[in-house]
Amino acid sequence: MAEYTNVKVVVEERVAVLTIDHPPANAFNKATVLDLEAAFDEVAANDQVKVIVITGAGQFAFVAGADINEIAQIKTSEQAKELLLKGQAIFNKIEASPKPVLAAVNAVALGGGLELAMACHMRILSDRARVGQPETNLGVIPGWGGTQRLARLVGPGKALELILTGDIINAQEAFRLGLANKVVPAGQVLHETMGLAKKIASKSGLATRAALDAVINGLKMPLADGLLHEADLFASLVGSHDFVEGPAAFLEKRQPKFTDS
Repeated sequence: MAEYTNVKVVVEERVAVLTIDHPPANAFNKATVLDLEAAFDEVAANDQVKVIVITGAGQFAFVAGADINEIAQIKTSEQAKELLLKGQAIFNKIEASPKPVLAAVNAVALGGGLELAMACHMRILSDRARVGQPETNLGVIPGWGGTQRLARLVGPGKALELILTGDIINAQEAFRLGLANKVVPAGQVLHETMGLAKKIASKSGLATRAALDAVINGLKMPLADGLLHEADLFASLVGSHDFVEGPAAFLEKRQPKFTDS
């Protein structure tokens, strides 16, 4: 694995953990965002990695937001749009990953931090985590997908309330709204997320990719088209080793030995 200044990479039992490490608050400056993209690209291309976990270093923040010093340097609309489209492209890449991506939200996730977590396929939150899109407090709006993904996850009314007020909510409220899959005690979020990631990694990689495709891309289609897409993906698995192995193991009352082929 390559070494990055602001992102640490560890692979354990076919799960890659990307830890954003930009003290003191893991803020998203340009260097950190580019490190995240490069590290993500590396593990996404690694055949030994089946699941990706993204988390933050330390106890204070997952990602506390954008680097305000860099935002203050933007002088033209062209500069702003270039920055926004770059961030959106990176988060779109994460959401479109054929490998499951889990966010282990260890602490504060604000602005770009929440936008990153929402681009991941699942979110496990520490019970001390606080999340929000407080950009209107700075006279701007979310620009890395926050207005779009938040509305899709919690509905437009609640999304508008959170965005227009800039309110920050706790982990329990995030769970109630559907922003979190699970809330776990502080200090256990990475352990719990790794347990979930390893469970997913034990399944057939072919089936996992097909399921992600069916859900992520199916949601962009009318229901009838989504159902046809689902059927096509199921049919594409026929003839693979894993398609034969799964039912055989069930009938023989043993654990399947998937080869992702």
